[in-house]
Amino acid sequence: MKKKIMKLTALLAVCALMVGALAACGSSGSSDTPAGSGSGAAAPTGETFTVGICQLVQHPALDAATQGFRDALVEELGEGAVEFDEQNASGDSATCATICNGFASDNVDLIMANATPALQAAAAATATIPILGTSISTYGAALNIDNFDGTVGGNISGTSDLAPLDQQAAMVKEIFPDAKTVGIMYCSSEANSVYQADEMEKYLTEMGMTVNRYTFSDSNDVSLVTQEACDGNDVLYIPTDNTAASCTDAIDAVAKQAKTPIVAGEEGLCTGCGIVTLTIDYYELGKITGQMAAKILKGEADISTMPIEYFPNTTKKVNTANAEIYGLTIPEDYVAIEAEE
Repeated sequence: MKKKIMKLTALLAVCALMVGALAACGSSGSSDTPAGSGSGAAAPTGETFTVGICQLVQHPALDAATQGFRDALVEELGEGAVEFDEQNASGDSATCATICNGFASDNVDLIMANATPALQAAAAATATIPILGTSISTYGAALNIDNFDGTVGGNISGTSDLAPLDQQAAMVKEIFPDAKTVGIMYCSSEANSVYQADEMEKYLTEMGMTVNRYTFSDSNDVSLVTQEACDGNDVLYIPTDNTAASCTDAIDAVAKQAKTPIVAGEEGLCTGCGIVTLTIDYYELGKITGQMAAKILKGEADISTMPIEYFPNTTKKVNTANAEIYGLTIPEDYVAIEAEE
């Protein structure tokens, strides 16, 4: 009996050793598995975020803002931590709605809406997914908010590209002191363009100029409207209007034929068809938006309490080639727009 007990004890000891060895093998194998493997995560925190980008149309200002947003978000969260679903609506508001509804259906982690129609579409698509706008002049006008106090609330915040309009009006007077009539030309369906036109008309009228307004509904009638505006005015002003920004070649051809100079609301417009502008840096504006997105995704900020942010500096810029064509001498405090290579 004693021998049987000893044999049983030895057998149990061998089993215990085998179990320990198997456990050790399993433990050493797990150390070869990358952190976060199996979840698709590449961020240090083990999370991967999906960000939908809806851009209204392709033109230099919006393109720069989108690139700045992407660069800042990758810089903040790490390479591979963000999957971007970037889509362009080719200037069509209905397509913006389709894109943003798709983002809502896919339940992306955040939506970046580049330009006013994109923001409006995103706001209509979801009340829960965080939405950051960029290249928006005024959120009050874009979202029909009375007495806007600087914070949208709910699931929306973002950045504004609005330059001081009183200073842009003063620029018209500075460069064209003999001008008596100014034509303001913009897309009637862009709420922020309407807002800028209202403000500029007020400032220019106070300076003693006669203001005439000209609107187009889409790119199809831009050339005809430009011709009418050129025929009736000494100088034109075009605000930060996305439709106009995507049609600068057509505008420029008509304006030069009519010898009617243009003051533009931002650098991309000025490069395409203008003489001078007071502009912000859209790439840096996009980076500010990306930094806001990183705080939201990391849980460091509540979007409902985040105020709209603005690019802190504006720069006077001149399209020197166009200035020479019109025979204008531009003050030395204007920075020449770099020619595209």
